[in-house]
Amino acid sequence: MLEDIEYTIGRDEACNIQVELDNVSRRHARVSTKQGRMFVEDLGSTNGTYLNDQEVLSPQPLRSGDLVKVGGSIFKFLDGDNIETQYHETIYTLTIADGLTGVNNKRYFLEYLEREMGRSHRYHRPLTLMMFDIDHFKKINDVHGHLAGDYVLRELAQSIKRLVRREQCFARYGGEEFALVMPEDGPDKAKLFAEKIRKMIEEKTFVFEDKEIPVTISIGVAEMASDMTEPTQFIKVADANLYRAKKAGRNRVIP
Repeated sequence: MLEDIEYTIGRDEACNIQVELDNVSRRHARVSTKQGRMFVEDLGSTNGTYLNDQEVLSPQPLRSGDLVKVGGSIFKFLDGDNIETQYHETIYTLTIADGLTGVNNKRYFLEYLEREMGRSHRYHRPLTLMMFDIDHFKKINDVHGHLAGDYVLRELAQSIKRLVRREQCFARYGGEEFALVMPEDGPDKAKLFAEKIRKMIEEKTFVFEDKEIPVTISIGVAEMASDMTEPTQFIKVADANLYRAKKAGRNRVIP
């Protein structure tokens, strides 16, 4: 049986785990034991506490491997004998994951794209790249606030992540822009998938603090050419198509 313990997480110096980030409340969350089990609960924080990408609205039990997001920090709950191995695995995960959305970050995306471009050249296999961003995202922040903007980014990223295959790489490229690398897919298949994503986001209901937020995305799709040797060359073409999609009226796919 675990001894009764209680740890508070927040910006305040009195917290057991102090996190000095602006998006963390003074007393943000609490981890405690009840009847031998570990639980996490939010302490009325401004930005909320998330357990495996789900907002914590009441005390929730913790299991080994669970990810707890407090503001811009992510904690992994570990229970078991192999703590050191799991610790190093966690550190690696945090270096390749975007803190807000939980999808791959730009660093990992660039490494993955460079690797796949080499493989595509070597074995003469198709490779496509999708770049997209949220239409009028600044307006969402201006009208609904930055917390609503963060919610849209997080919810959109997780919704798209559920459609992405294991062998593909979906990442937050920066701000409201995302990228998707599709090995073994030609432009026709990639365009169909891009349209599926666009339609899904257009039809999805985004609600923050009881207010519905209309969200659409513009997508640029590019196929790797034989003379492309650097990821920046590939990204430039996909980005140009993304720009064309926005100039053409937004909420559309340009291959």
